[in-house]
Amino acid sequence: MSMLTQDSRHTRTPMMRAARLHEVGQPMVIEEIERPRAAGTDVIVEVKACGMVPNLANVLANWETWYPHEPLPPRPAIFGLDPVGVIAEVGEQVVALAPGDRVYVNPTRSCGACHACASGVPQSCDHWTFAGYFGFNRNSLAIYEKYPQGGFCEFMKAPQNAIVPLPDNLDFRQATRLGYLGTAYAGLKKLGPMTGKTLIIDGATGTLGVGVTLLALATGVSRIFAVARGAELLARVKALAPDRIDTFSNLSGSTAEWVRDQTGGRGADAMIDTLGAVASLDSFKDAMHGVGRGGRIVNIGGTAGELGFDVKWGMDNSIGLSGSAWFTTAEGMELVDMIRCGVIDMSVLQPKAWAFEDINAAINGVTSGDGGFTSYLVEM
Repeated sequence: MSMLTQDSRHTRTPMMRAARLHEVGQPMVIEEIERPRAAGTDVIVEVKACGMVPNLANVLANWETWYPHEPLPPRPAIFGLDPVGVIAEVGEQVVALAPGDRVYVNPTRSCGACHACASGVPQSCDHWTFAGYFGFNRNSLAIYEKYPQGGFCEFMKAPQNAIVPLPDNLDFRQATRLGYLGTAYAGLKKLGPMTGKTLIIDGATGTLGVGVTLLALATGVSRIFAVARGAELLARVKALAPDRIDTFSNLSGSTAEWVRDQTGGRGADAMIDTLGAVASLDSFKDAMHGVGRGGRIVNIGGTAGELGFDVKWGMDNSIGLSGSAWFTTAEGMELVDMIRCGVIDMSVLQPKAWAFEDINAAINGVTSGDGGFTSYLVEM
């Protein structure tokens, strides 16, 4: 009998702690569940920290009402969008990664086999999904079956093509900001070459906006028109590069009129909108009219609704308007290499961390920092 007990102890299923949401409107519960195992081209990452999305409380409480076509992971669900940690286990077909590697896990998942995935544009895949956040159509439910873990757990499974190795000079706390920085980077790339050009950043003091500002400075934008509401945070944005950044509070008037006044009537070469989910579209609509002929506008924020602008104006002025959702793993690799080389100074971002046991306090505490200069995270 004692021998059977000993054998069963050796073959016991390994377990882990995970914070799971059982019901919308209720707090997350930390509980013991079965630990995932690696196979094929998947890896298991031991999570050390995970970024806390400032919009997560809205997603948990309102997403299924606001956007019923974009499903949340089935409950009980493990959320967590920006995990970082150490590879604990690799599948038998993984050759370029090894246990012990420090990594960021890109949360996007796609089918991996369609033309879009093979072409390096997984955002166009019909199965494209945010692990640990939300999906973009009902096909995401199939992805959640295969990859059910976000970053709010001790171990998570991910495909090897989601892994971004971290440089030694990027610590885990700062690396939890890579989701927002990567989104900013991908949006800027969609504008085309911006060296020596001018850029409006609408919502410049938020988490995305500060990231766009840092990346715009790093990629050679000559003049930035940083637009937001609060004067105090706008002053901090300007201090990043006083000779290249001009700031404007849209509480004081029209962004478009201000930008055109600053540019002798011509307007800016491009614009990125970074406003959050509950922001008014009036700011977006006003700012876009500060873009000059042939300009490009990219939206990376969370605003929703009918924009309602004059399409004749867009045609006559050859204005390009597009959205940009997240970033590819390859773009994540490019981003961390810029950090490794010192092109991007992460020291201006101040992490605010909670212990994993305080995850519900973290979800409700993401407005307690200094706008986009604060990075929120939980640590395991």
